[in-house]
Amino acid sequence: MESVKRNVLLNPGPSTTTDSVKYAQVVPDICPREKEFASLMKGLREDLVRVVHGDLEKYTSVLFCGSGTLNIDVCLNSLLPANKKILVINNGAYSTRATEICQYYGLPYIELKYPVDERPDLSEVLETLQKNADIAVVYTTHNETGTGILNPIREIGALAHRYGAIFITDTTSTYAMRPIDIEKDNIDFLMASAQKGLMAFTGLSFVVGNRDVIEASKDYPKHSYYCNLFLQYDYFEKTGEMHFTPPVQTIYATLQALKEYWAEGEQAKWARHTRVFNAINKGLDELGFKQVIKPEWRAGLVSSAIYPDDPNWSFEKVHDYCYERGFTIYPGKISTTNTFRLCALGAIDEQDIEDFFNVFKEALAVCGVKTPVKYND
Repeated sequence: MESVKRNVLLNPGPSTTTDSVKYAQVVPDICPREKEFASLMKGLREDLVRVVHGDLEKYTSVLFCGSGTLNIDVCLNSLLPANKKILVINNGAYSTRATEICQYYGLPYIELKYPVDERPDLSEVLETLQKNADIAVVYTTHNETGTGILNPIREIGALAHRYGAIFITDTTSTYAMRPIDIEKDNIDFLMASAQKGLMAFTGLSFVVGNRDVIEASKDYPKHSYYCNLFLQYDYFEKTGEMHFTPPVQTIYATLQALKEYWAEGEQAKWARHTRVFNAINKGLDELGFKQVIKPEWRAGLVSSAIYPDDPNWSFEKVHDYCYERGFTIYPGKISTTNTFRLCALGAIDEQDIEDFFNVFKEALAVCGVKTPVKYND
């Protein structure tokens, strides 16, 4: 197998992949309606539940074509009973996306909004649930990828369940990286896409969730055809196939990525991501960069660094210098603060980060940015 030029992607997905995952896409052409392909998807669906330690009798996974945002759409438009509301706990760009989806569909919702560098106030969540008996769905993001803040999903899920609501969390940037136990973490539905923690490719997304709730949602108001969770689930259960054409090659790559996930092991993989994250933070600290999220609130996957107050600083120039040498950095996603992100994602390790910072320091020097970097405040 000829090796492919390796780039180290420090953006928040897609991630750096192994050559074996890349080449898993090179397979004989097959009609996705063949029984052989349906059997592959059955195993894939079961493995996606096992990654979060779910009981296959209670939980299932449902596959869709699309990016991670499709999952937010699917869950919110499919899982709200008539005359009920969604509580969106919002402290970042990706939970904001959930409120926008509610607005587009006209779904009744309550938003608890917090600054992007703060965790939700659980007492306020509790008070909102106490005062609004019609809340049937509680929604938040596990790791707000725009900043790297980790939300207390286990505690939020417990509050949702105490008041008879289901709990949905966006785990797109934690699934198959930070260990998750769907039962212990009080999650009814979580979501991800293949190009993130599984280290496969864009085009396959999935929702893992409670079978009974999916089946009950058959009678809920319908807001979408392609993005209806029950419709897709029911077609899988009856035929073993996706309702509409699946991303065939991406599924083969994801199957290979899952083999590699099991071979590395949940704890070893998390330890590797932690090594990478620590190396990123060490490099940023040594150069004097400030970060948006204080250390004890970081999810261990995304570092969000603030632009220095240096007239020579240019994210675009620094990005291009690094990109030309095989390293990708990514702009931030905070409307009020100029930031860039470095992510502990994909098939990379500590040495890759050390190599990156050698190039990054060169980029700063070429641009004339003084180090350690300075801030005016």
